[in-house]
Parts: sequence; structure tokens; C-alpha cells
Amino acid sequence: MEKPTSDFRLPLDVKPTHYDLTVKTDLEQETFEGLVKINLEVKVETSSLVFNVADLEVSDVSLYSHDLEIQQVDTSRSFDSEAERGTLNFLTALPADSKATLSITFSGKLTGSMMGYYKSTYEQDGAKKVHSLTQFEPTAARRAFPCWDEPLLKATFAVTMISRADTVNLSNMSIASEEVYKPAADKTDDKALAKLFSSLTTEQQAVDQWKITRFDMTPLMSTYLVAYANGHFAYLEGSYKSPLTGNTRPLRAQYALDVKAKVLPIYEQIFDIEYPLPKLDTLVAHDFDSGAMENWGLITGRSSAFLLDPERSDMAMKKRITVFQSHEVAHMWFGDITTMEWWDYLYLNEGMCVLENVIQTIHPEWKVDSEFISEHLNQALDLDAKLSSHPIEVHCPDANQINQIFDSLSYAKAASVLRMLCNFVGQERFLQGVSIYLKDHLYGNTVTKDLWDGISKASRVSDGVNIDVPKVMDNWIMKMGFPMLTVTETKDSLTIRQDRYLETGPAEERDNQTIWTIPLTILTTDAEGKPTIDNTAVLETREMTLSIDTSKPYKLNSGTYGVYRVLYSAERLARIAREAAEGDAIFSLNDRIGLVHDAMALAKSGHATVSSALAVVDIFRNEQECKLWDSIARNLALLVSTWWENKVIVKGLDEFRKASGLFRPIVDKLGYVYSPTDSADISQLRTRAIGQAASAGDPDVVNKLKDMFKAYMHTKDESNIPADLFRTTVITAVKYGGLDEYNFVKGLCENPTTLPSVGISAMYAMCASQDKSCISDTEQFILNKARNQDIVYFFAGQQMNYATRRSSARFFMDYYHDLEERYKGNFSFQSVVLGASNYQCVGVLSHDSCRQTAIRNLSTKEDIEAVNKFFEDKDTSKYRLALAQTLDSLGASTAWIERSTTDIAGWIEKQNGKYTSV
Repeated sequence: MEKPTSDFRLPLDVKPTHYDLTVKTDLEQETFEGLVKINLEVKVETSSLVFNVADLEVSDVSLYSHDLEIQQVDTSRSFDSEAERGTLNFLTALPADSKATLSITFSGKLTGSMMGYYKSTYEQDGAKKVHSLTQFEPTAARRAFPCWDEPLLKATFAVTMISRADTVNLSNMSIASEEVYKPAADKTDDKALAKLFSSLTTEQQAVDQWKITRFDMTPLMSTYLVAYANGHFAYLEGSYKSPLTGNTRPLRAQYALDVKAKVLPIYEQIFDIEYPLPKLDTLVAHDFDSGAMENWGLITGRSSAFLLDPERSDMAMKKRITVFQSHEVAHMWFGDITTMEWWDYLYLNEGMCVLENVIQTIHPEWKVDSEFISEHLNQALDLDAKLSSHPIEVHCPDANQINQIFDSLSYAKAASVLRMLCNFVGQERFLQGVSIYLKDHLYGNTVTKDLWDGISKASRVSDGVNIDVPKVMDNWIMKMGFPMLTVTETKDSLTIRQDRYLETGPAEERDNQTIWTIPLTILTTDAEGKPTIDNTAVLETREMTLSIDTSKPYKLNSGTYGVYRVLYSAERLARIAREAAEGDAIFSLNDRIGLVHDAMALAKSGHATVSSALAVVDIFRNEQECKLWDSIARNLALLVSTWWENKVIVKGLDEFRKASGLFRPIVDKLGYVYSPTDSADISQLRTRAIGQAASAGDPDVVNKLKDMFKAYMHTKDESNIPADLFRTTVITAVKYGGLDEYNFVKGLCENPTTLPSVGISAMYAMCASQDKSCISDTEQFILNKARNQDIVYFFAGQQMNYATRRSSARFFMDYYHDLEERYKGNFSFQSVVLGASNYQCVGVLSHDSCRQTAIRNLSTKEDIEAVNKFFEDKDTSKYRLALAQTLDSLGASTAWIERSTTDIAGWIEKQNGKYTSV
């Protein structure tokens, strides 16, 4: 039975207003200790204080009442490890409407948990090094210091760090003062602080010098955004000038730094709110749980999220870093200045930041709005098409539930429905509304209604129109699922019906109760063929009929802004595709991308046939735009991955992808040489086409890549391989090579100086081997050498290799308890187990590989039974949602195979002009 939120949330009899936090870090002993003084507003009379604490030793406690002018120690204390709470009881009650200060000393160990205050290890000049940093979102500040660890309970923070003098201390704010500790000069009347200082003895100072770093006080902020770090950090520094006030702020960490300098002033202008802190650092960590974290003033993240080689930077890595950095900078407003009231409203932070990136402004050539359809919208619809989905705004009664909603629904679906709303009300009104929302709740907390109020207010101010935003949006946010629109036409009308879309087929009545308010965004053409888009048409009943001349081109969901699928007849679908293939005169690139994704999704659910979806792909074979080829590649890869155990189907689809079909002609046209004068589209299309042809086993492409790798092996000169082709080349070389190729990429993994993008490519390549001894060696590498943060890459690589899909699943099950123990204390184990359901995993992996983790590609009913049986006796509380979604995915895939094998085989036989037996 689900817990009520009140069982997890803290009582509100007191409210913290300020924290004085002093933390001493000993990197050599891998420990920390500290003192926190918390100023409290007492709301109701109480003699007990309940706060959050986990994995800490709490020692001395004192409580001072400013009104009573007395100081007392606790008479008793208790700790609930499951609820992660501490309770302190005192003899004298604090009176209502009074102020008090609670002082607690504490200590803990710097573990590799990647949560709370933890250690990250690295190798430098052959020696092991350690640095420490924090990761508090969503509920891990309590693992670093006792606190009221809820987003609603904002306070100010004054952080002081004590560390060895040769290290660097970082926190949210700028350094106010820093000095080497001198016992005579740093005497204090505070007994608790004096005790902390007393551990820095004169004898120690003969060997070690310690220093005290005091940071400026923060604005009001939530505990999960507090950050600090200690280590031997090197840095790069730059600055930006605010367009609103002219203030200049320092920035650190080069390509990522450059992105910050570009996007910060743009965000300030969009939101009409200046970035309020004096600096913005980015700290790159060797061990990091997710991709990156938006700590206010101190963004943190894994090396692959922020570092690249300026001499060999491939387009994918540039885009990855730009996306990560701009997303985290957007959080400086969404989440940091204005914060969701509780985790139920996580999407107000994450959805806005996925949507409100400014990459389109700084890199218009990347066509990010078109890319959004494949990267975010389709990803969201894929997860939301399951019965095990959840609403965007979802009840979060405890930490287990909170950690599981960092998924494609809170991020990508939220961004998608906000993008749909933006298109419906108009971008100018939408952005004005967002600015109003932020200004109305500066340094405060919000719920869904607050955002709708801001957008409604903007609509009234700009043109006097009163748009009922809650009516349009509430079901999109508060109900799970999304609609499929079935279009039935006569010569002069369309009947449009909405039903819930499920990947398993038509929804039963009990699952088909929601009626969404759907912006139809209908494109029609006049007698001269000129297109017109109606953004006002809305479907808010089960079905409706519209007068439209269907002899002329038309399309629903013009621009693919709607969060729904559209089901046309096979004849109409092919007609729209042929019209769209003629160029942008009527239908846009976004329309073409949406057609491909809809066609394959509707084929998967049985509402249409795979052959009709493949016919659409075939119609687009002369397409010039990389973004459309990207959507085609993803969907063909999905087919191959689904039918991976049917050699005839795989061979037929590979033929379609390579020499006789789609991608080889592009390879022949574009070649293997990248030029600085190439457009972004050409560079990415070349990379995608070569990757697809190699994946399909095209012998000429495979041999070319093998030759590149051979030259690289012999010379150790990476320039033998274009940076954009490095990953495809090393994977292909190991797949079609032997022990020498395997050992070479393994050496790249083991080399601590290997750049992040090269290291990740090498991990995938290790998993591509077909040799049994290499496969076994990779498994041992996972168990004994791989960093916890990197294990997800290995499982993804093993699942991309059809020779290891089943053995990888067995390996995972055999070593489940060992892996579970390695991830004890954090929530990233769900990404290892289940992969793409968790959006942090999507942020870490490429979208092509994030589906490929552990058990997601088993393909028979017997597999589903085995998976269910395996997890029967496991504690799945930390990944319950993702497990249910994975089981739904497996069920949908087996049903699809059963339903569509004959259809797809027939299409392949016709396409390739030869008989195919199944």
C-alpha cells in the first residue's frame, strides 16, 4: 500500500531560516566532520525537533532559545534509518512564534557512493589521488550534514571549509576569506567549533598545514542545491557581462566555459531576471552518478559531460557538452531561483530546462527543434505508451519514489507538452508568461497552477485574450498516457477521434477514460497549393468532424508540436509522405520526422503494418536532411533490434540499410573525409550513414574502417581516424577483429589519460568482440576494474552485440548481488538494471544505446517469465517503476514479433526481389 506523503515529510512546527555550516575534510583519511548551526523559526510550541539525517555520526547537540535566553542539551535522541530522520527531545519547550538556534556536530566517511559528500578517485603521475564533492539531489544533503532536507524549506547558507592548505575549496558562493589555520589566531568561544579546530594540533602542523575557507552567504535556497568540494583542482577562467545590469561574473572549466558565457546573457534577456550569484563554476568529477547537477553557482558533472579535446572534437561531443551546460545553466532560474514545492512537481524544474535551452540561438545550424522530436518527444511517447507509465505530476511519498521519477516523463514528456503549449499560445506570450512565473516566485516555491497563472496573465496583458490554460493542460500533466488521433476522411470532411495510445494495441475501455484537450494544428492548402496552418482548432471531445477538401494536401499536427500520434489510412499516409518528400514547399522537416516516428510506432502497436511504415521510409530515400535520416536510422535499428534472433529478417533489413538500400549511397556520395567547410548537417549525415552501413555489415565500409583502425594501432596516431568516426571505427574493428584489436581498446580503457569520449568508445568496443575469451575478459573487467559510473556503458555495449545479449543478461543475473552491493546507498543501480527508463541514463548514454541495458532486449514469453521469476525475491523498491516499464516493453516486443513477422518478411521479399522463408 502506498504511503501518504505526510509519513515522509517533516513536521512544520519549526522552519529553518539559516545554516552556518563548517566542514573539515581529510582526504588522506577519507573522512569528514563538521558543525552545523541552524537558525529556526518556531511555529508552534514544541519540545522535540525532527530533522533529516542519514549515514552520519551525530555527537554533541545544543539548543539555544533566543526568547527564553537559555541553552540546553537534548535529553534523548532517536534515529530512524528507513525514514532518514533524527528526533531530539528537550526538557524545556520552545515557545510558539519564537526563534532558536540548533547546533549539531557530526562526522562521516567519504565513500564512493556518489551521493551525499563523497570521494572521487583518479590517477595522476602513477599515483592514486582523491578529491571530494557533493551530490545532494534529491534527498542526500542529509548524508552530509543534519538538515531539514525538503525543497520547500529554503534557507540561507554560510559555508566554511577546513582542509589541507595545498588543496582547493569550492562552494556555491565566492570566497569571503581564506587563511592558513593558526591556533593562536583562530581561537573561538564556541566550544563546538573549538573542538573541531582542536583536531588540527600543533604536532600535525609540523607535517600538514590546514586552512580555513569561508564563503559568502547564499540567497534563499533548498538544501539539495548546496554544494562544496575539496581537492587538487586545476581550472580555466573566463567571464560574461550581464546585458541587464552590466555586471561581470567569472566563469570556469574551456568549451563548456564558452557555452556558459554565451547562454547566460541570453537566459537573462529571455527571463528578464539577472543571474543573482557572483560567479558560476563548473566542476568536472571523475566519478559522478548522473550526467550533471545544477548546484547554484557550482555546476558539477562527469567528465564526459564537460570535457573534450579542442584538437579532436567531434560534433556529437560538442553537442553533448552544449546540451548539458545549457541545461544546467537554465536550472539557475528553473529550480534554483524558483523551486518546485515538492518532488511531485519535478517537471517544473526539468521540463522547462529541457525545453528552454538556447542552443537554437547560438547554433541555429544544429536545428535543435527538429532534433527535439527524436531526442525528446519520441523518447517520451515511447515510455508513456505503457500501462506502467505515470503522470508528469506524480505523487512522491518517499525517497524511493522520488528517485524513480527522474525519467523521460518528468523531463522529455514535460518538455514536449510545454513545447505544445508554447506553439498553441505563441512563443512570445509563452516566454512572457514564464518570466512572470519566475518573477512572481523569486526565491520561492511553486506548483503547477503557478506556471499556468503566469502564462494566462501574459496572454491577457499582450492581447487581452483569456486562454484557459488549466483546461488545455491539466490532463496532459495530471493523467498518464497520450492520445492517438484516428483520421477518417470523405471528399470534403475529416472525422477525428481520440483514444489512448498503447504500444500493445487498442486500449481497453478502463484504460481509455481520459479526454485530452488537443491542439490539432491543421495544415491545409488552397487552390494554388499554398499551405495554411490553423493553430486554433482544438479537439476536446471523443471525436469531431471538420470540413476540409481532402483532394488537396493536408496534415494534422503540423510541425510535430503535438504530443500524440496520428493514424491515417495507409493510402493517405503514403500520399502525405510522397508530398512531403518533394521538399519544404508544403510540409516541413519536422513534419517528415514526425511521419516516420508515427508510422513505426503505430506499426508496433498493430494499428498499422510494418510494411506501411517501411514504405514511408522508402519514399524518403532521396532525403537530404540529416535529422530525417536520423529518425529513419533509429526506427530501422529498432526493427533490427526487435527481430535480432530472426536471421532472415535481420539480413533483409541490413540489405535495405546498406548497399542495395538507403545508407551506402550516402557514404559513396559524402566519403570518409571531414572538412572544416562542411555544414553541421553534412558532417552528421556522413557519420550516421557510415555508422548504419557498418552496423548492417556493408563489407566495403567495414574494411575501410578496419584499415583506419589498423593504422591507428600501428602508429598510435588518432588522426588516422576522423574524430566523428572514432566510435564507429573502434567498435567495428573489434567486432570483425581478434585479440589484438580487443587488447588495444582495453588499453585505452585502462589508461587514466584517455579522454572521456575516447574512453567511452573503447568501453563499447570491448563489448563488441565475438571472441568468447574476450567476452569473458570483459565480464571480469566489469566486476574488477570498471568504475561504478561506467558499468552502464558496458551493459549497453553488450546488449548492442547480438552475440552477447543473452550471456550479458545471464551475467547480470549471476552477479546481481555483487553489483547491487557496489551501488549500495544510491539509486543509479536502476540504470544498470533497466537503462533508458531513467532519464539520467538517457543523459549519460546516447539515445541509440540507452535502450540497451541488461535485460531490455530479451524477446520471448519464456524470457518474460524468467525475468519475473528472477526479481520475485529481490528488493525492487528502488526501481519498481522502471522494472514494470521494462516488463511492459518486453511484452510489447514479443507481441510485435508474433503479430508482424509475416508482414515484414513479405515486405523484405518484395523489396529485395527474392523469396524469403520464415
